Amino acid sequence: MSQSVYGLPELYAEKIKSASLVANPGCYPTSVILALAPVVEKGILDSSQVIVADSKSGVSGAGRGALLSNSFCEVQDNFKSYKTVGHRHTPEIVQELSSISGETVQLAFTPHLLPIGRGILSTVYFKLNQTPSLESLFDLYSEFYKSAKFVRVRPLDHAPQTADVRGTNFCDLALFHDPESSLYKVVSVIDNLCRGAGGQAVANLNIMTGHSEDYCLVQAPLRP
Repeated sequence: MSQSVYGLPELYAEKIKSASLVANPGCYPTSVILALAPVVEKGILDSSQVIVADSKSGVSGAGRGALLSNSFCEVQDNFKSYKTVGHRHTPEIVQELSSISGETVQLAFTPHLLPIGRGILSTVYFKLNQTPSLESLFDLYSEFYKSAKFVRVRPLDHAPQTADVRGTNFCDLALFHDPESSLYKVVSVIDNLCRGAGGQAVANLNIMTGHSEDYCLVQAPLRP
């Protein structure tokens, strides 16, 4: 539909303003797409190489359905992958990254279930078609997200935690480079109950109705 827009404000805010139908992104795609958008848009992602997204979610990411696999006794003191191949969010991530890139990207996405209530941490591994310094990559991300109300590019060598964004609409990103493997890595954390769900929907509604994106979304975080 010509009036429908993928509802990731950092990428499509102008289109969201006049959209009649907004597809609210899921929590996993939000964490992975925001981790990669700057290098994809810049055209420096090596699309001949497979992107690896290793993601972990709190139990609330699976919804409120009464499933044995999500019960306390099954989750507590346990850690597992699920839908290891063919997860339904994989095509969504590939669609958006390919749209930005102009060519099809390759993605291996694996979700895992953490024994916590809320939060998502995605570690995304990828190669570039050049070898920028970590400092210049940090500048690229900082410039790309300079107007973003809910993306924070963390200082180099700072690995964000799910607790850093708990109860907020923020996505925190941290950049790393492994010279031995030539891999670049981005650690991306969100609260799946906010940035990956209701909070993101509110942000999209704010944009559609002419309010500031962060209207009703700035509050004290839940971290102790």
